[in-house]
Amino acid sequence: MNHLNPDTTVGALVAEKPARAKVFESFGIDYCCGGKRPLADVCVQRGINFERVRDAILDSDSASRSTEETDWARASLTDLTDHIVNRHHEYLREELPRLAAMLDKVAVAHGQRHPEMPICRDIFWSFRAELEAHMHKEETILFPLVRALETERHVTPFHCGSIANPIGVMEAEHDHAGDALKKMRELTSGFRAPPDACTTFRVLLHSLERLEGDMHQHVHKENNILFPRALELENNLGTAASA
Repeated sequence: MNHLNPDTTVGALVAEKPARAKVFESFGIDYCCGGKRPLADVCVQRGINFERVRDAILDSDSASRSTEETDWARASLTDLTDHIVNRHHEYLREELPRLAAMLDKVAVAHGQRHPEMPICRDIFWSFRAELEAHMHKEETILFPLVRALETERHVTPFHCGSIANPIGVMEAEHDHAGDALKKMRELTSGFRAPPDACTTFRVLLHSLERLEGDMHQHVHKENNILFPRALELENNLGTAASA
């Protein structure tokens, strides 16, 4: 590919080649919750030269041809939902309690000199509670509906109506989680450790940045791949049934 269509959304670009996520992260471009915006519009909004981003994407494409991960845009929806649970949900179940404990320690030990840390702790507590409830809803309601669409090959009368309804709820919750991560990033100056930070403080900030990166990948796979494909499948099956 010698060019990129500037009207292609950033989410679609990453869905096509997941390694492009690192390019967008390097420019501070949101490709998960903000993935439905055309690349050209994002560049204008952020004051970034489109050609710079385009060239970085093309370089990334050339470097990653032999190492790219599974193409989730073409995998089965069942495999994709299983991957999200096994890779991203399990990571969160392990990491959220660990981060909560570290935030408690750092807020107590460093809160007077760094008042932003108790604020981060409070934001994280809400973030964790909402995210745990969110994962439960996905695993017990939405993902089974997606799998049923794929395996039964017909539109089942769901108690929630169209699958678009729970998807809309999940997308709104993704936005809320993204806002919480942005606030924590801003409060910590990009998760940078202050000069007087102890080892726990430094590990905490590194872990929060890692959490943010995983959430970007997690939400991208849902917002820009899983959800559009599930909606398209429901629409196609409904159209076929009425023909």
